Amino acid sequence: MQHSPEFLKVVDAVRPHVTEVSVDQARARLAANPKAVLLDVREDSEWATGHASEAIHLGRGVLERDIERLYPDPNTEIIMYCGGGFRSALACDVAQRMGYRNVHSLAGGHKAMAGAAWPMSRD
Repeated sequence: MQHSPEFLKVVDAVRPHVTEVSVDQARARLAANPKAVLLDVREDSEWATGHASEAIHLGRGVLERDIERLYPDPNTEIIMYCGGGFRSALACDVAQRMGYRNVHSLAGGHKAMAGAAWPMSRD
């Protein structure tokens, strides 16, 4: 996907404040912490075409509204992913501003997961 220059500027502005993890690091974190959450922040239509098997869906459009209800503990480890790692960086930035202290953006997003043969499901 071709991203607009202004969108990329916004993402670039938050990236220094967000922890990005690789696919391998995400696998290791999820294996080490059974309470860690893999959160898919893509749109409903993207989720429906396929998603990581263990992922929970919370679209970027409703994240701020619903994250506290789903994960009231701000220390919950949450690894967020989107299609390519841009929207998840923005989502992590917002979650951090809401008080979440252990959030990570998956570098490369769903594309990187698919390329690494991450188990996928379709609802």
